[in-house]
Amino acid sequence: MGATASGKTALAMGLAERLPVELISVDSALVYRGMDIGSAKPTPAEQALVPHRLIDLRDPSEPYSAADFCRDASAAMAEVTAGGKIPLLVGGTMMYFRALLDGLNALPEADPVVRAEIEAKARQHGWPYIHAWLAQVDPDAAAQIHPNHSQRLGRALEVYLQTGKTMTELRSARPMSSITEHYRVVQLAVAPRERATLHQRIAQRFEQMLVDGVVAEVQALYARGDLSPDLPAVRAVGYRQLWNFCAGQCSLDEAISQAKAATRQLAKRQFTWLRGWREPLHWIYTEAESGRALTKKEIIEQALIHIPYSTV
Repeated sequence: MGATASGKTALAMGLAERLPVELISVDSALVYRGMDIGSAKPTPAEQALVPHRLIDLRDPSEPYSAADFCRDASAAMAEVTAGGKIPLLVGGTMMYFRALLDGLNALPEADPVVRAEIEAKARQHGWPYIHAWLAQVDPDAAAQIHPNHSQRLGRALEVYLQTGKTMTELRSARPMSSITEHYRVVQLAVAPRERATLHQRIAQRFEQMLVDGVVAEVQALYARGDLSPDLPAVRAVGYRQLWNFCAGQCSLDEAISQAKAATRQLAKRQFTWLRGWREPLHWIYTEAESGRALTKKEIIEQALIHIPYSTV
């Protein structure tokens, strides 16, 4: 796991050359069909070389939750293991990793009616208003959610309105099964040593996305007419900013600048997750201490040190 643009996919594919693994994507954007360029989805050639599970599962109009992921990932891991291989999970959606490791609590299914009521209030008053509302009923959850993080705010308030119990209360109950009950887990965090290097990679990757046609990709999604900015797929970083351009709310240059800034903020949040990670976490650096970029072989060798596989 690691921040966006840190080199996770390259390392995972490199490990697939050395170990009997099958890759399982842990990414909340890659599950959506038709969102290929802006999500940095592995190319068809890369997927032909090293297949990735849990990619292209849903239409962008269909929300996908952490509970959905845990169900699908657990099934995929069981299939991989039954085939005599090692499940290698790769991605940057830290909440999905956390849910797999801790187990999910028995939270209610999403209620479209309740969610629509919350989103109507947000459109009228703004998401900081929803955050203040949540703070009144579940201050612990509100303290952990940014006032503009619409998806998490909406879900936390939705749970309370559905059940009369806060998400904090429900999460304190005994969770469902964790993968640690069935698997020996090795956790690798991929990162450059300097944050400036990551920011440079983010900018370069987005520029390449522009060359590859990400604007046309988002315009096609916008032109469908059945998608809205309230959907998790459209709220994905990069897509949300270009969607605003399609809606005439900003210029393309402004959307590009905002998308790069939002991606840097995403990376910052991902690092925050990793800094507070509880289990043993092995950091795999893509640069030497001198600042020299490491070769693919050197990065793979770092990772293999921590993987207890007898035939490496």
